[in-house]
Amino acid sequence: MKSRLAIFILAFALVSSPSPAQDPKDAEPNRGAKIVERSDGLHGYIGFSASRPPDRAEFSAGMGFYSAVWPLIDRPIAGFQIGLASAWITPDNSDNKDKPLAPKGTLARTWRERGPTWDSVFQTVEGGLGYWAGNHFRYGPPKFSMNATPQCYDYEIGSPGWSFFYSDQALPDNRLGIAQLSNRLLIPPDALPFQGNPDGEFLGYTWMALPFTDPTQTDPPTGDQSWTCFLSTANFKGPIAYYIPETWSKIGKLFNEPFLHGRGLDARPGIMGGGAMEINTVPRFDAKDRQGVVYSKIPKLQFPVDRQGRSYLVQDVTYYSKAALYNQFKTWRSGGPVTSGRFDSNGAWKSKLTTNTTRYDQAGKRIARVEKVFDTKVFEGDVWGLQWAASEISAKGTFPMYYKEVGEERVAVSITEVPDETELKRQEFPTAKAGNPYTSPTSGAWTSPGAKAGPFRTTLADGSIVTYSWYRFIDQPSFRQYHWDESKKAALQAFVEKIHANWPIDRDYMPPPTRGKLVALDPALIVAPPKGLEHGYVPIVTRQEHK
Repeated sequence: MKSRLAIFILAFALVSSPSPAQDPKDAEPNRGAKIVERSDGLHGYIGFSASRPPDRAEFSAGMGFYSAVWPLIDRPIAGFQIGLASAWITPDNSDNKDKPLAPKGTLARTWRERGPTWDSVFQTVEGGLGYWAGNHFRYGPPKFSMNATPQCYDYEIGSPGWSFFYSDQALPDNRLGIAQLSNRLLIPPDALPFQGNPDGEFLGYTWMALPFTDPTQTDPPTGDQSWTCFLSTANFKGPIAYYIPETWSKIGKLFNEPFLHGRGLDARPGIMGGGAMEINTVPRFDAKDRQGVVYSKIPKLQFPVDRQGRSYLVQDVTYYSKAALYNQFKTWRSGGPVTSGRFDSNGAWKSKLTTNTTRYDQAGKRIARVEKVFDTKVFEGDVWGLQWAASEISAKGTFPMYYKEVGEERVAVSITEVPDETELKRQEFPTAKAGNPYTSPTSGAWTSPGAKAGPFRTTLADGSIVTYSWYRFIDQPSFRQYHWDESKKAALQAFVEKIHANWPIDRDYMPPPTRGKLVALDPALIVAPPKGLEHGYVPIVTRQEHK
């Protein structure tokens, strides 16, 4: 499946794949161990399906859930990438049966298997919890990141300034797409870390389409849907940022494709399905025993487990209609009463979850016997997770680490079944090193008209130092590419000032989780506006570097 992982996987394979002379198949038996490190140690989607509302068109204005946070690995490992359960939203173009949505010249258009419409790779809102090969600063637990692909995977947008870890440099001014909304939370390019060492506490997040601006019939015509990310944690609640509608509509003008007008996430209902842990770039060691049998080892992957052998991973999957918040939000913006921002239950539809045993593979070979250790399960209350075998119940559930090649399969084996001569037991995977600083330009949208206060600095839990400055909301870099008239900019600025004045960070916007505790974000991410800039100004990260 083509995805945001494709470039990461290719890059890592080019760097870490051994030359033909290093291939473990060339190792001679009875000559001692020959250890080879590979990048394709584990692949699979540990997932669930979520039932859709009876009226899908109505409940297409938002989708959210609570996802467990815990350290999947006990230390940062180089070249490691696994996404925890995350969202996936695409525009509903089901009325189009045969016309390409991916213009010629885009990356996705080369993925022929996605034709004839390429609707699944046209535009997406993605992101969530995870470990990514492109992370510059690793610290143990996962991080939370937004992500979107507005132009058929030609580029991705992961924060108010940067792509999804692809580059140290900020995105070009004309590809910026996220508007920082919160005046209390920093959004660093390397994603949001958490406080301490979470052990299965829950992060809530919801994507909600809100009308910050009116639809336009300009070139290009643009809808009013600003997909807005709400978080629910122990120390921060509320919206953090949104995708500017023009982020989605500009593709039709750029490629001179009038058919694409009105087909992006700015105007179309959102299609939202189930979720999955996307396991892809996992390193492995291979070695042969004296008989030439191949054994392999992957990093230790651990899960929180209760006394009944259950790992709770996702709960409260909910779809939202415009009655949940959009309608009240629009009325408020038009001069009506203030809305609290709480999602109205009359516009919510809770999903029923189902799941199936996952198929895993290693280097293209099917992995056998993992289901003897654990299997996916939906627990009472539509909570999705893992059920561990009685023999595996402990404080941490551990994914099988060792495998034996048997025919066309890799069979999970215990450590006691691995021959000593392979030397796999003592092999340690390389620790991830800190990456280069993320840097913003010293010209263009970042400096004209520029910040009103700063720079300021803070040190995060991942060991990085973040530099940020305070911008007037409408003057932040992402908006500078658009030539809006002064009345439109003034109206949006005034409305955001009202949001800052009326929406605190300690109020429930999402409904609270039905079970468990909320995780806490790294407190260093939470900031207070300088005196005089309390409303209508936002903290924009301009640099992130190793301490």
